[in-house]
Amino acid sequence: MSSLAERQAAFLHSILDEAAPLPDGWGNSQAAGMAVYRGNYRSALMGALAETYERTALCVGSKAFAQASINHAIAHPPSGWTIDEAGEGFDETCAKLFPERSEVAELAWLEWTMLELATAPDSTPINAQDFAAVSVDFVDEDWGELRLEFQPRATARLVGHDLETLWRALGSDEPLPDTRFDAPHTCIASRAGERPTFTILEADHAVAFAAIQDGASYGELIAVLIGENEAPTPEDIQTAAMRAGAMLGTWLNEGLIVAINP
Repeated sequence: MSSLAERQAAFLHSILDEAAPLPDGWGNSQAAGMAVYRGNYRSALMGALAETYERTALCVGSKAFAQASINHAIAHPPSGWTIDEAGEGFDETCAKLFPERSEVAELAWLEWTMLELATAPDSTPINAQDFAAVSVDFVDEDWGELRLEFQPRATARLVGHDLETLWRALGSDEPLPDTRFDAPHTCIASRAGERPTFTILEADHAVAFAAIQDGASYGELIAVLIGENEAPTPEDIQTAAMRAGAMLGTWLNEGLIVAINP
């Protein structure tokens, strides 16, 4: 080996891949030690995954979860300084390993997102009364240029299952119900005080939430809700404006908005 970096890379490769050649100069005793080290390394990663994805493990069963954990630990070793990062991307692993059970990947995404929210910066939501006081004198131009800021790390995505019902069922001894939606819904993960939480809303919240996070103004949000109609009628605009107003009310009630015109 010409450098310490190359020796370290060979050592890591041997940990992750049992078939990989041992570093130059290693003999039988080092090989036996590597087997023990490799086992301890994988056990630690699997333990971290089991702690992070408690409900996902309950959803698929211990045997299937252990197999998924091994697969993920080998294919996606943590690159950061803390073992907690071993869980990053586990939802993608679940999507590949359980293609007929999309609720597993959705549940894994939710558990990881809530873990991330636990260490998000603190913020103070704006409630409906505060917002009403600020916006009482708004004219049309003010509404059109209004911009909102959501809680740090608040996240929204489309899901095909009722994760609220599934989450509760996995915390009890009752049989798991069929939680598949007839049509996609939006799951928004956020914080209530210091506690990570989530809520299930209508599907159009996902694109609206993403637009606001990307910097869209309230007027631009209405355009997003109108869609690709190049010649919207006054009724189309009115419908979209009313829908934007309903969403704004929901976001305020859920404590998602922490600043306006940031």
